[in-house]
Amino acid sequence: MAGPGSDAFGDEERAEVLAVLATGQLSRYGDLDDPRFAHKVYDLELDFAQYCGSRYAIATSSGTASLLISLLALGLQHGDEVLAPGFTYVATYAAIIHARGVPVLVEVDESLTIDPVDLKRKITPRTRVILAVHMLGNPCDMAAIRDIAAQSGLLIIEDACQAAGASFQKQRVGTFGAFGAFSLNRYKMISAGEGGLLITDDVQLYERAFALHDQGHLPMRATKTTLRETVIGLNFKMNEITGAIALAQLRKLEILLATLRRNKRRLRANIPDLPGVGYRRLNDPDGECATLLTVIFHDAELADAVAAKLGGKTLGASGWHHYRHMSHIAEHRTPATRWSPPALYAAPGDLPRTEDLLARSINISVGVVDPGLSAFFGVDITADAERIDAAAGRFVDVVRSCSK
Repeated sequence: MAGPGSDAFGDEERAEVLAVLATGQLSRYGDLDDPRFAHKVYDLELDFAQYCGSRYAIATSSGTASLLISLLALGLQHGDEVLAPGFTYVATYAAIIHARGVPVLVEVDESLTIDPVDLKRKITPRTRVILAVHMLGNPCDMAAIRDIAAQSGLLIIEDACQAAGASFQKQRVGTFGAFGAFSLNRYKMISAGEGGLLITDDVQLYERAFALHDQGHLPMRATKTTLRETVIGLNFKMNEITGAIALAQLRKLEILLATLRRNKRRLRANIPDLPGVGYRRLNDPDGECATLLTVIFHDAELADAVAAKLGGKTLGASGWHHYRHMSHIAEHRTPATRWSPPALYAAPGDLPRTEDLLARSINISVGVVDPGLSAFFGVDITADAERIDAAAGRFVDVVRSCSK
């Protein structure tokens, strides 16, 4: 079970780590003029910002940390509502709660990303932020989301944890709002085992987010003496070994994207039109990561039968990616995060369109192998043409046998 980055780990990553070990300096901080300091995290931040077309990047300990820092940096207040899709990883909601906000869930549409129509409907006087999740490497409809945010005076955070390198209308995801958050765990486009990245174009937000991730310090300190005393920070820094691996992975990202897109085209081309079978809508077919081929069946019974025969379950049973399976979130009622009304999070049945779509969907893996995302069948990024064709043939055979 892994993602494209994990499967692409090789000599390049080992060389970067050895360069750090040779220095003996494992902290992200040091004298940039000292040849004994490898400054891998610093280089990662510069290179990732440039890659995305953003002014600033901060390397963090996880994608979850990146989300939490972004919400705190925007000054989210107790009780402020954050609009988020009903299909995302639990970390999206957890970050909102720990920032003392209220997650208000929105339906997804056939792209399995946030539905702009329902998004607009869920806005209240307490709404502060739209948290748009580029789920399964498929960019949200950022044109519609930006229009809604502008009309309503809302801020945008992009959860691009599953979508490093993706773009919408030729603009990299993560650059449409105030912040873009990315993950580097083992299932992601690029991986350092754990870790995250956060990007922004706003210098004040950058300095505030940096201070939050590093005990109140201003960016790029060489010692522990440069403080921004108005910010009580935490510690979500990345170390040099993680930064070294992530830097080598970033240099492979364009190759990974090209490989995934080529392999997905071949996989899809080998699956003929089948009765009762459809596919997820792509908001930008040229800009998606192509880590998965998402199949949306016309009815849940066929979806269940095909999933079972292939050895897995539908997205409707996707654990902590489906809002209705997160009872610990829905029941969270501590004094610090008391919600009014309590049902704002969403109870099972509150998002019928989301539930229907997920009950009818499975993922065929192209680069992400994760049963928790219904990606239990398919190929990984190392697959050759023969393996891709075999996976397509197996899928076709199973669908036909289940349709009889």
